Amino acid sequence: MPRSQPQVLQVIEQGSRHRVTAATKANPVSSRSHALLLATVHKYDNEEHLSKFSQLYMVDLAGSEKVSKTGAEGIRLEEANNINKSLLALGNVIFALTEQIQGKKRTHVPYRDSKLTRILQNSFGGNSKTCLMVNCSPSSYNDRETLATLRFGDRCSKITNQAVVNEKRTYDEVIPNS
Repeated sequence: MPRSQPQVLQVIEQGSRHRVTAATKANPVSSRSHALLLATVHKYDNEEHLSKFSQLYMVDLAGSEKVSKTGAEGIRLEEANNINKSLLALGNVIFALTEQIQGKKRTHVPYRDSKLTRILQNSFGGNSKTCLMVNCSPSSYNDRETLATLRFGDRCSKITNQAVVNEKRTYDEVIPNS
């Protein structure tokens, strides 16, 4: 388990080396899957007791693929379908959450529809602070994909979480000496 910044960077670099990329007509080094890094940060008090911990999820989503632009075939086509299915499931979760925020009661948020949405459940509807960055193409050839990405980011920005610090209090803090 990494315990320092250089060790964490080493794990990130190792993960990047294992990430599958392949050339398509649209991108010579297209990522063929989502990437997820989960870092758990522990804070200890003076007596080396765990007082706080946080989990940091960093996710790099593979972009949705328009097969007519990428020319995906065979294995690449299967990868594109899986990427698009996963992104659709994420979009459905975000849609359900924003519908609830707008007062349109929906009883079910489909977190279990994909591994990605299940992993990110706390990030989009739980006790967390969430930051989303979207990447858009400057090319007019990709204007529809860019517009869809911006709409996705806008919808995500409407989700508000109430992050609460969960602290483990020591016995002396709970029952102070008289």
